[in-house]
Amino acid sequence: MAKKDRTTDAAREKDREKWMARFQVRLVMQPGVDRAVVLQAVKDVTAHCADTGEHPRDAFGDPDAYAVQAAARLVPADRAARARRHDAVVDTLGSVLKRAGDVAGL
Repeated sequence: MAKKDRTTDAAREKDREKWMARFQVRLVMQPGVDRAVVLQAVKDVTAHCADTGEHPRDAFGDPDAYAVQAAARLVPADRAARARRHDAVVDTLGSVLKRAGDVAGL
């Protein structure tokens, strides 16, 4: 019986680690998110789960959706808007350079 409990605990821990990794990756992809935001969000999730004993999926749901929510809560709106504009300019420039390379045969 004890071995089954350890196996279940190990599987639950691995699932928790996968949830946290996915959450962090998706969080970093949100506009305006920097290292401080990621650290704060991870700290919030870890503290909540340690206090309640809940699994992050049970407490916060899908890691992708929660990453969007956490970014909206932790990133100032003006910084997120500035990051979105910057990303749009970079995407446009990349597109133009690709087309220019295609025309030039590069």
